[in-house]
Formats: sequence, C-alpha cells, structure tokens
Amino acid sequence: MITFYGSNLCPDCRAALAQLHQKGTPHNFVEITASLDNLKAFLNLRDSSDAFAGVKAAGGIGIPAFVREDGTVTLDPDAL
Repeated sequence: MITFYGSNLCPDCRAALAQLHQKGTPHNFVEITASLDNLKAFLNLRDSSDAFAGVKAAGGIGIPAFVREDGTVTLDPDAL
C-alpha cells in the first residue's frame, strides 16, 4: 500500500490521484490540508527525507509525495 501525501487544492495531486485510480494502484491518500495531524505527519516526512531536498531548496511544498511499502519516498507518480 502506497501512502500518498497531497491536497485536493493541488492540481498535480488531483492528476496523480486520478492516475493511481486508473491504474488500480492501492493507496492511502493523506489530505494534508484536512487536519493539523495530517499536516504534521507530512512535515515530519518532508523534514526527515532527503527526497525533498531539491523541492525545499526551490521553495516548493513537495506534494504530491508517495511513500512506498518499503519506506522509500518519491515525488514522481510515474515511478510507482
């Protein structure tokens, strides 16, 4: 099961969510703008994973973000 951190406010996240649904990829969507707990979980991931280094340096948020079952993180839905 992939954990997908994103927001329905983000067009890239909506496109990635549609892509996962089309492919039938099992996932748990964590809407980071729905609650402070969800936002905190995402920020903890972003602050602890090197996968976000480039995005943070460019001033980006880092969504959509995906955590595979083995714990690896990718920001590319095509890499799933």
